[in-house]
Amino acid sequence: MPIKTIFLDRDGVINKDIKYLYRIDDFIFIDGIFDACSYFEKLGFKIIIVTNQSGINRNLYTENDYQKLTNWMLSQFRDNHINILDIFHCPHGPKSNCKCRKPKAGMLIEAQIKYDIDMENSWLIGDQERDILAAKSAGIKNTILLNHSLGTIKLDSTAKYITNSLIESKSLIKF
Repeated sequence: MPIKTIFLDRDGVINKDIKYLYRIDDFIFIDGIFDACSYFEKLGFKIIIVTNQSGINRNLYTENDYQKLTNWMLSQFRDNHINILDIFHCPHGPKSNCKCRKPKAGMLIEAQIKYDIDMENSWLIGDQERDILAAKSAGIKNTILLNHSLGTIKLDSTAKYITNSLIESKSLIKF
């Protein structure tokens, strides 16, 4: 039976986007992330993270650095009684011809195949238009763009909803 999923971008949605984050000491969770994820789980959604990590391709940090930070982040979710079903990441750079780097839908399609995800009843929350475009390419119509990343204001997005905070997304996602 297909599952419904909340797909979350990492930088700018789960944690403050400081560009090329790979050190635990620099990781700051976005206010309300644990509360929002707990709410999504209570609604019956599974949570999957999809994240571009071009810092690996740019040799700013290694795959091992990324995995170390990811394992720590997952432990913080577990400590808050939240189960992250999976994380998909793209280590390639912007000029890559890979199929996984957002705005391409590769990570989302891979997750759909792996977990039999009902894309029509799933959501994606991102902080960049590339997140929204990837979702649409994968058949996800329910999209939320967080309007707080890096102090930019995004009014021309193709997202279904634009909000100023992750907490506001709770009022948009219902049973």
